[in-house]
Amino acid sequence: MHDPRIPAGWSPTEYAAVVRRLGRHPNAVEATVLSALFSEHCAYKSSRAILARLPRKGGALLEGPGENAGIVAIGGGWALAFKIESHNHPSFIEPYQGAATGVGGIVRDILAMGARPIALLDALFFAPPGHERSTYLIERVVAGIGGYGNAIGVPTVGGK
Repeated sequence: MHDPRIPAGWSPTEYAAVVRRLGRHPNAVEATVLSALFSEHCAYKSSRAILARLPRKGGALLEGPGENAGIVAIGGGWALAFKIESHNHPSFIEPYQGAATGVGGIVRDILAMGARPIALLDALFFAPPGHERSTYLIERVVAGIGGYGNAIGVPTVGGK
């Protein structure tokens, strides 16, 4: 049976570790803050193990995984900076702004590496078309991505 004190998305082991560390059960504010900090969006809680298996070194790799963008040498003294961002939860709650801030995060991280963003390429995945919110989410997410990119002069050149 599920313990109602354990916040959604936490395992019993994770909750027990927090209780041990605090010496008590977390209050609602603490549980909410910790839920945000250790969410997939902020901490890559469920995908970290998969991401750790990706190559971190290589002949063309100039900057590997980290806080900002990866950089790959493409020859002739040129390099490309790449960034992948997931904004699933923000885009579900407020699709236009969630998608726009996702693009903003990508652009920020590219700029932080000293690179200039030249294009966006988006892989978007939604519930089946028959789902009650699918059409709304798709239309608003696409509009948010385009709206942000267009405002800063960075085109979306393709996607899925």
